[in-house]
Amino acid sequence: MSENISPEQYRAEIAELNHEIYRLSRQLEEQEKLNAIDAMPRRKDPFSNPTEYHESRDDYTKILPRVAEPGCVVPLDPDREERKRLKRCYAVGGGCMLAHFIISDYLASALLAVIMFIIKRINPDTDINLINEYVRASSILAGLMMLVYMTTNVGFASIGMKLNGTKSSELIKTRDFSFGKAVQYCFIGLFLLFTATIVTAMIENIFTKYGYTTDVIKTNGMAVSNIGKLVMLLYTCIIAPVTEEIFFRGMILKSFSKASQRFGIFFSAALFGLAHANIPQFLLAFSMGIFLAHITLKHGSLIPAMIVHACVNSYSSLASGLDLTGYALIIFNEIFIVLAMIGLVFLLVFASKDRLPATTPAQTRRGFSLAMMTPLAALSFLLQICYTLSLIFSSPFLDMVRNYL
Repeated sequence: MSENISPEQYRAEIAELNHEIYRLSRQLEEQEKLNAIDAMPRRKDPFSNPTEYHESRDDYTKILPRVAEPGCVVPLDPDREERKRLKRCYAVGGGCMLAHFIISDYLASALLAVIMFIIKRINPDTDINLINEYVRASSILAGLMMLVYMTTNVGFASIGMKLNGTKSSELIKTRDFSFGKAVQYCFIGLFLLFTATIVTAMIENIFTKYGYTTDVIKTNGMAVSNIGKLVMLLYTCIIAPVTEEIFFRGMILKSFSKASQRFGIFFSAALFGLAHANIPQFLLAFSMGIFLAHITLKHGSLIPAMIVHACVNSYSSLASGLDLTGYALIIFNEIFIVLAMIGLVFLLVFASKDRLPATTPAQTRRGFSLAMMTPLAALSFLLQICYTLSLIFSSPFLDMVRNYL
């Protein structure tokens, strides 16, 4: 015989059931949050590498979705899908680097030709060589180069970050950085500049003995007007440090650090050095690129690298702009040596506390060898090597041909 349930009892039971459903739903939500938190280390550290800066890592589930699953271990060799996604990231980085290399050169040449054509039309009786000298000596060429490189640096960085899913806001969230560290890093940058200067002089002496030179970038007679000098100073000390860091440490480093931060550091530094297309600047840019990439990953931001880059470029501009001789030159060089030695001390301290990320065997299989199997990345890397070598060895060859003819 069933009991009669009053409406009040019925409503009470329904309320109790609703409460139980709510309690179970909350438990399920909490468990999902715990599972997500438990999976986060695997997302940021899929290769179990304690030497990397995990907070600067992208979520690896975008490359290998099953990484977040409990007990998942990344295989030694990437499977087809993982290799495909990594190569896509490398292709984006290499493709943007290649497009930057080609378009910046052709765009600058095209705009220069247009400017010279306009000047020639306005002054038809003026010799074209005089127009060329005027454009080079005034602020026109300097301003043109600043505009082109500023546009291509930021433009292709934005394209690459968009394609690889990198948010620009992620590049300025600075952590564990202070004014004191900024000063120390700037001293380290000056030490790297000092070392590169000495090594460059030694290499130049060797090249000179065989009729070659490492100084293939001719800047004589360029931007000698006051406005031209101001434009060059603005670009060298502010525009270049900001836009080049956005491109190389923002997009390039991010693109090639998907699987290994160590590979990303060295490969982005190599591309940064090759982009300068001459040995003296390559030596400085490569060593500086390693350091700048390191502190970018350490602090999770481009700001420290921008500060150091601006400091080194400003000092170089000061050194080349001052026309010092005699004791004044000696004193200036002595000051440079002292600053460099202070930088050496800071570098040793930094290296003892913050070593470069190491790489695991699985990460090695996903680094340089895989990048060189990516056509756009390999072509960008090899083409710039060939271009730099051609600048060094083509001039003596052409001189020899002219003498023979």
